[in-house]
Amino acid sequence: MTTMKNLMYFLLALTMMSCNKKNEEISPDSIYHVNSQWEQQEGKEITFSDLKGKVLVTAMIFTSCTTACPRLTSEMKNISKKVGEVNSDDIRYVLITIDPDNDTPEVMKKYLTNYKLNGSEWLFLRGNDEDVRTLANVMAVKYKQISPVEFSHSNIISVYSKDGTLAFQKEGLNVEIDETVDAIKKQLKL
Repeated sequence: MTTMKNLMYFLLALTMMSCNKKNEEISPDSIYHVNSQWEQQEGKEITFSDLKGKVLVTAMIFTSCTTACPRLTSEMKNISKKVGEVNSDDIRYVLITIDPDNDTPEVMKKYLTNYKLNGSEWLFLRGNDEDVRTLANVMAVKYKQISPVEFSHSNIISVYSKDGTLAFQKEGLNVEIDETVDAIKKQLKL
């Protein structure tokens, strides 16, 4: 009987600890407050709060872009190489499409494969137009559709801490990436 009682107390304590962890306070400016659903390159649904506890490195692109987006993607890849191998549970490199109508999971997966970004630390996300617009505002990314298949947009790579707050932002193309790499390593405590 005492063993059963002790087991019940243990299970109750475990349950309360797990509830407390889920309900930890999130900073008001955390990206984890973006509570919309996003579709991954594998077709699975995810929210930003599912990424809590990971350093996030993000950029907003679209796959049919032939100018800035390939360069942003290459910069993300170079940043990843300079950061080096880290536990994939600690980091996610996240591309978010601003063209969800055309960037289907199959297209996003092919894009990642073409750039050889196949590790578990790489995510490509799409949401509906309203959610993409909301996220872009949170991330300070401006974009405008200028034709059915073309967008004008900011060229920003952002680094978010494990609690989802903005730790660093790099704007522009062909800007030295060492500051971005240093910001990531600082968040990872490397």
